[in-house]
Amino acid sequence: MWTSTEALIAILGMALVTFMVKAGGLLLANRLPSHGFAASWLKHIPGAVLASLVAPALVTGSAAEVIAAAATTLVYFVTRNLFAAMAAGVLVVYLARLVFAG
Repeated sequence: MWTSTEALIAILGMALVTFMVKAGGLLLANRLPSHGFAASWLKHIPGAVLASLVAPALVTGSAAEVIAAAATTLVYFVTRNLFAAMAAGVLVVYLARLVFAG
């Protein structure tokens, strides 16, 4: 398989940018505040990002997405385990799509 020079340069450039973004995050992590308002605010960012990723699928999706969201919420409130809730949500949306598709 032959790769053009432009494609190789593009791949190397993307790899460099990806490395810089990840290294920058690691370098900044030690400088972030560990207490106070900013630390509390930063603690809630992952949940907000996750909600912003799930909300469009929930609003524009089918009944499978609504059922999966309900199952995810239920599993989280019962177990208080985010990973278990996410795994249950993925499993339920997969199974619900299979049921509703066929």
